[in-house]
Amino acid sequence: MKRSTAVFSIVFLTLIFAASAAIAAVDIKLAHVVNENDAFHVCALKFKELVEAGSKGELTVTIYPNAQLGDERNLLESMRMGVVDSAIITGGPIMNFMPKFGVFDLPFLFSTPEHAYKVLDGEIGKMMLEEMGQHGWKGLAYGERGFRNLTNSKQPVKTPEDMKGLKIRLMQNPVYVDSFKALGANAIPMAWTEALTALQQGAIDGQENPLNVIVAFNLFESQKHLALTRHAYAPNVIMMSKKTWEKLAPRMQSLVQDAAQKAAEHNRAYDNEKEAEWLQLLKDKGMEVTEPETAAFLEAVKPVYEKYEAQFGKELIEAILAGK
Repeated sequence: MKRSTAVFSIVFLTLIFAASAAIAAVDIKLAHVVNENDAFHVCALKFKELVEAGSKGELTVTIYPNAQLGDERNLLESMRMGVVDSAIITGGPIMNFMPKFGVFDLPFLFSTPEHAYKVLDGEIGKMMLEEMGQHGWKGLAYGERGFRNLTNSKQPVKTPEDMKGLKIRLMQNPVYVDSFKALGANAIPMAWTEALTALQQGAIDGQENPLNVIVAFNLFESQKHLALTRHAYAPNVIMMSKKTWEKLAPRMQSLVQDAAQKAAEHNRAYDNEKEAEWLQLLKDKGMEVTEPETAAFLEAVKPVYEKYEAQFGKELIEAILAGK
């Protein structure tokens, strides 16, 4: 009888401890809008791996790709409300909530990946992440969307003149819209999920994105021409709802912060390693590739810098150009 009671007590206590552990575990819902072949998903998987290993079961990460929880604008709003815990967001849409962040979207602002990393990981980048706290987010780290290039279904692009009249899908971001208008294109801002259908149906002529996206979404099926314009460098931002962040114990906050930085660096390394492979694949798939001279494009977008200098500040723009 005593033995049975002892066994029962052990089983009961085991169940209690297991239940307590289950209650204590926090699941972080991490969303992004692209598919599982994209570098964003590579970044998300690394973040999940590091957080779960480091927390030893106290934190889990569930990834929601393919805009399952909404487009990027919706994700930003959902994080503010605490409905979505975390997301990997292309830098562009953030400007709609935090105008100063749009400085990173100025055309031809960054010359090389190393130039971008130095600024983003330095004081200017940290200042931007800190300011996200005022908007209901915790900015964790800058991963990479990469240098953006132009594709279209109509004609090769070598000069701004070749862009005149082309209907080009852009992120919902005024700097991108103004830049492409300055280059002569018919700028059409729309969510990425809508853009895919519009490209397939021929409702728009083209889009602009890094090579990774062009490959991941098989855009060579609807887009014949690729111009390596490298007209903008787009970071992604690994972000968290401030409400979720504040629920985490300090040691878990430290773990999440470190995991985000390492995942961001993993994302960047993946992009740099694969870029030549992606370009060759697109050529093999039949895309005609041009490498436009940058000088004419720089001249065409001067009015964009003049327009936004008052908003972003001349000193900030010059500091970024100088790699500070």
